[in-house]
Amino acid sequence: MLKGILSISGQPGLFKLVAEAKNSIIVESLLTGKRQPAYSTAKISSLEDIAIFTQTGEVALKEVLKTIAEKENGAEVGKLDGKALKAYFAEVLPDYDEDRVYTSDMKKVIQWYNLLLTNELLNFDEEADEEVEAEVEASNDEEK
Repeated sequence: MLKGILSISGQPGLFKLVAEAKNSIIVESLLTGKRQPAYSTAKISSLEDIAIFTQTGEVALKEVLKTIAEKENGAEVGKLDGKALKAYFAEVLPDYDEDRVYTSDMKKVIQWYNLLLTNELLNFDEEADEEVEAEVEASNDEEK
């Protein structure tokens, strides 16, 4: 589900990996649909590798997004202010680490959820994941 979806520090929204170039990768913005290069000097994180701190360890972002989707029945999450956001996150991930998970992190997770939902990229079916991976690899091979 989250393979090939990237967050680039200093850039708004999320990006889909389109191709790899010599000194960069080509990404497509999920907000604007525009393609651009992302260089190795930028801090690029794959959503697949992101986890949320809890009192007992870490929970993968995919699991948190899945819980949000179940709670919202596949609908978008509305705007939430500080206290409401913390209360919402406590419902979604009851044992999140309040000292290490900041309100800005919570906002980002909600924004990402809404953006992935809008772009129909929230699919929690493992088999569908593998199909998408095969499609991405095939299209990358064709471009080379």
